[in-house]
Amino acid sequence: MYLARLRAENFRIFGAATSESGGPDALLDISFSRGINVLVGENDSGKTAIIDAIRLCLQTAAADFYRISRDDFHAGDSGRADTFSITCQFNDLSLEEQAAFLELLTSDGQGNAVLYVSFKAQLMDSVRSRVSVTTRTGPDGKGPALDGAARELLRATYLRPLRDAEAELRSGRGSRLSQILAGYPAMKKQGEDDFDAETDSASTLVGILHRAEHHIAQNAAVAAAREDINTAYLQKFAIGSDVLRGKIGVASDTSLARALERLELTLFSASDEWTRRGLGYNNALFMAAELLLLGKGDTAPLLLVEEPEAHLHPQLQTRIMDLLRERAAGTGGPSTASVQVILTTHSPNLASSVPVESLTLVARGRTFSLARECTRLDDGDYAFLSRFLDVTKANMFFARGVAVVEGDAEAIFLPALSRALGRSFDEHGISVVNVGHVGLFRYSRIFQREGPQIPVPVVCIRDRDLVPKGTPPEMKGKLRCSEDMTQDEIDKYVSGLKAGDGGPVKTCVSDYWTLEYDLAAASWPMAILMHQAVRAARSSESSWPGADRLRALTDVARTQVETWQARGDSLETVALRIYEPLKLNNASKTITAQHAADLLESTTLAEDDLPPYLVDAFDHICGEANR
Repeated sequence: MYLARLRAENFRIFGAATSESGGPDALLDISFSRGINVLVGENDSGKTAIIDAIRLCLQTAAADFYRISRDDFHAGDSGRADTFSITCQFNDLSLEEQAAFLELLTSDGQGNAVLYVSFKAQLMDSVRSRVSVTTRTGPDGKGPALDGAARELLRATYLRPLRDAEAELRSGRGSRLSQILAGYPAMKKQGEDDFDAETDSASTLVGILHRAEHHIAQNAAVAAAREDINTAYLQKFAIGSDVLRGKIGVASDTSLARALERLELTLFSASDEWTRRGLGYNNALFMAAELLLLGKGDTAPLLLVEEPEAHLHPQLQTRIMDLLRERAAGTGGPSTASVQVILTTHSPNLASSVPVESLTLVARGRTFSLARECTRLDDGDYAFLSRFLDVTKANMFFARGVAVVEGDAEAIFLPALSRALGRSFDEHGISVVNVGHVGLFRYSRIFQREGPQIPVPVVCIRDRDLVPKGTPPEMKGKLRCSEDMTQDEIDKYVSGLKAGDGGPVKTCVSDYWTLEYDLAAASWPMAILMHQAVRAARSSESSWPGADRLRALTDVARTQVETWQARGDSLETVALRIYEPLKLNNASKTITAQHAADLLESTTLAEDDLPPYLVDAFDHICGEANR
């Protein structure tokens, strides 16, 4: 059996409205797969609320206490709710599992046994945060109460985001390590006391502890100290027949629990010398300890992990994710059972290291599974993304808006252009995804689906690639010329470039030719800036020019454009002159974009200075991202 569905009403960011409404205050209704489930999204989108909902409903193996407060009740436009409910649905119960939960099961109408666990909380006193809670079974929470034995079978293992791994693995009463080891199958016989005083031998942990206690008691120094305490002090405290005597030892009792509480787990170097390790490796060690027990005899082994990337460098993050995927698939060895994993992350490294269909995007209190049946991606798209969706592109899952571009020049220059216009991509939470010239719509289709759309605006910025009138033959190549086409043909051609539009996705096509040409042809200020950048890029081919050389180049370029303008040359003609070195590969587009971005730091622009298609693109992602 596995956790197949989670539903929550009026819990934190999640309200009571149906998800079909497409607005805020939607209830939580999310499905999970058997294996690994990765929740991605920006901060405060609802990822932690999902994990905490499962924790409240099922409780956790570490028995960590969760105190419900007033803040856990959803606050919407109509005020704060006074009740919230959480329901976990378990599917695919085996015959043994059906027997274990026999009186608690519900039929799904198709003859399949389903286990519902419903947790309800009611705010009794909003001032003192007094809360009444119940945990029952049944889809509506009106079935039999979940008893202690059944609850123990359903406890999840939870790794919190801010883990003090070193403290968790330290010895001490009730330590987490002792709890983990107590449930480890090989520890079952270690509670037997097999200490033999005659042969002075022991093999079990309790026996070894008893033997150590025996030898400590016989130690001459310990015996002398004990005798001194008893005769010189405690004996003088005696009143009447009450005799006080002390005992020095390592344990007040020699039970397995006491033996395990004296163990700690630390990392050692190859030389077997102990050295203090950093937070990252201690976190990895703590995960290893938790996974040691998980899946060994559990009814529905479930691992909840928040931000497994904490304190880990990217390569170790990938190794951790490989391990989690291995455990989820049950391929860690002959005795390794599959474990359901539900984790949250802010790491593009982790998001890019799992299949897209394992991701669920959480945005503004709503969840959007990227499973095959939920998106407009086809099998070819999923296969493509599994190969090419890398860490540089996976940051789209954490953005408030996405700009999909076709090259390095756009990726470098557009963020600088947005800052110059006062629409900084960084301030609006916009991610730029450079896909080269392959798979533009394969990435944008991630955000398209049937039904309610993901509230993340996506703009695809494309070159029209139609050669304008007056272009020299050597610059045309095999491209079509706009003057050889009717307006209807041009409209049909551009419409084809926008074939991937729909939902939050909008394609903005250059007004004439390419990004660089259209920028130069948009206005005289942009013509000056682009000519300066191209001149600087040509000079940078052999060696990067210094500040004085750059200043001289840009001054000459400005003078040239102003001269062309003064003698009446059209912007289109000037734009062709500026673009020629780029088209004929006499200057690098990428280096030109870098110089143009640097020049924008000291340039003030207005929207009228830019090509209309770029203004339209900025309006779409920057405006929609803040709604």
